[in-house]
Amino acid sequence: MKKPLIGMLATLLVAGATALAGALPAQAATPAAAGVLSDTAHATKAAPQAAVTFAGTVALSNCSGSLVRMPGSAATDPALVLSNGHCLESGMPGPGEVVLDQPSSRTFSLLGAAGGRLATLRATKVVYGAMTDTDVSIYQLNTSYASIKSKYGISPLTVADTHPTQGADIRVVSGYWKKIYSCSIDGFAYQLNEADWTFKDSVRYTSGCDVIGGTSGSPVVDASTGLLVAVNNTINENGESCTLDNPCEVDENGAVTVHQGIGYAQETYGIPACFAPGNRLDLTLPGCTLPRP
Repeated sequence: MKKPLIGMLATLLVAGATALAGALPAQAATPAAAGVLSDTAHATKAAPQAAVTFAGTVALSNCSGSLVRMPGSAATDPALVLSNGHCLESGMPGPGEVVLDQPSSRTFSLLGAAGGRLATLRATKVVYGAMTDTDVSIYQLNTSYASIKSKYGISPLTVADTHPTQGADIRVVSGYWKKIYSCSIDGFAYQLNEADWTFKDSVRYTSGCDVIGGTSGSPVVDASTGLLVAVNNTINENGESCTLDNPCEVDENGAVTVHQGIGYAQETYGIPACFAPGNRLDLTLPGCTLPRP
């Protein structure tokens, strides 16, 4: 994971942004890394399908994110925004730390299909945040899906409740950089270690999704279904093993593998099982496996 890029420099350094992609966010004013978080420039040819656009994505001060709904969410429910745990304005949660129900007035720039800014959305709280097993933050907004749709014509992305598929054609959609990376799911890392953090069953990209700082929190969208299947969070930048910005894979037998230049995302299919009607988080629900405090 990378430290967030500094906002003032981010725009000026687009051409050289790849070199800045590996650090975890250090403060809310800088883009958080994707590689730990990265963006992909390689487009994979596939059968005709609905185009993936920026509609429903958001830009944070230091990261990317998306307006999301669970499969059971209602139009009148308070809307949710999904990003990375390492993008939290309070800083990166430590191993084993879980952030729950914390007040927040964070703002998000809502994007239209072409990447233009449509509105500023505001949070009321951090519903959930963690960097243990996964790397996720979920914010609740002060408005509903129905209100956002009525005012801006934007619908949320739906979080898939089934495990992503190896070989699937995917898009990593960065609201921060207004860039869409195209690649495929190469496979899954049993365990991904980066500095002090450990992630489980992570999505490994093919080389097309060479994400950079600021792409952290980008939705990973299955191009064939339009469903959100993961959240972008890191990339191995320079071939080091298990260090910050250089995640390593550890298999069931403890063998360590390093894939320099390869990015990863954290699966999201387990999140819907943790939400009750009304978009209410309940970590005690059957099937909910998100880490608890």
